[in-house]
Amino acid sequence: MTRRRWWLGSAALLAVLVVAAGAVLTTRLVSRPTPAPVAASAAPGPSAGPATPTPTAASPTPPPGADIRGPLNLLLVGVDTRVSVPGWEPHADAVLVLHVPAGLGRAYLFSLPRDLVVDIPAYPKSGYPGGRTKLTHAMSYGSRVPGDKLHPSTAQGYELLRSTVSRYTGLRIDAGAVITFGGFDKLVTALGGVDLYVDQRVTSIHRRPDGRYRNRVGSTYVGPQMVYQKGDRHLNGWQALDYARQRYTAGGDYTRQRHQQQLIRALARKILDQGLARDPDRVQQVVAALGRTLVYVGGGRRLIDFAYALGGLPANRFVLVGLPGDAVGSGGSYRGEQLRPAGRQFLAALRAGKTDGFLADHPSLKVRT
Repeated sequence: MTRRRWWLGSAALLAVLVVAAGAVLTTRLVSRPTPAPVAASAAPGPSAGPATPTPTAASPTPPPGADIRGPLNLLLVGVDTRVSVPGWEPHADAVLVLHVPAGLGRAYLFSLPRDLVVDIPAYPKSGYPGGRTKLTHAMSYGSRVPGDKLHPSTAQGYELLRSTVSRYTGLRIDAGAVITFGGFDKLVTALGGVDLYVDQRVTSIHRRPDGRYRNRVGSTYVGPQMVYQKGDRHLNGWQALDYARQRYTAGGDYTRQRHQQQLIRALARKILDQGLARDPDRVQQVVAALGRTLVYVGGGRRLIDFAYALGGLPANRFVLVGLPGDAVGSGGSYRGEQLRPAGRQFLAALRAGKTDGFLADHPSLKVRT
């Protein structure tokens, strides 16, 4: 495989790992020529006669991200669809962390409950004083722009969410991305849909079988409902998004977290299997589809650095982890969620670099696909 194709493959893979941010990178790489070797000084060759100069090439320029060895932690955030409404503050409906240990040979993807009760630090940029509440609100509180209620900042919201997740997990967050649900729909559609094993029957709250939104009367949806039956399915853009959004089903939000993880891995396989990286026109379609639905935050690192560094990570080395949790109440009312001991112990094992051993002792945490 040429270096150009290898770069493209890396970017296509990262397109899913960083919630499609890598697709933006691939566009740049499609038009980027392979660096030409730099001529070196002549070197003598073995000969019975006078030495004659033999042209050689100097060591090639180090590839982007050559110094990245891991561990890496990428924060992937999905925000609700109402971000287009003036004044609507983005809420983090999906919060996923991709942990890549040192050596970059394996990756662990896990979700944090959107309703996880956490300590959100003070954030002077938005005027938020800090407090203990649900994780999803960190995105909202951080997005506020003093003096401008109509234009919240998604980048600011991500910054406060990142700080909150880092404090809770004890992990340094190296980079991440925020994508709207509409952007995710467009991504799947641009890729021609996705093949997924639906592991339980799921009835949609939001959509009709033909894809139209159901009517809403007050706080209740009415009308025919889309149903995702158990088994191997091919889902188009709106179906994949709708399926991954449903939390009013057996298992609640923890089931939704599992389905989101499964969908991300299925997309990674789709990108690799269909050879997206070798088709610049298809890459451009993905980029055009995303538009402004994506925000990438690299912590000072270019996206190309992460794409190249993770290029050798095969899809079958992605381990999906489900962290069990319980409801937290106060005075008989629901306050949010908390991780069970096994979930908190997993985070400790992750920090200590003992993840494989921990999962071997707790196989139920591995998400089957």
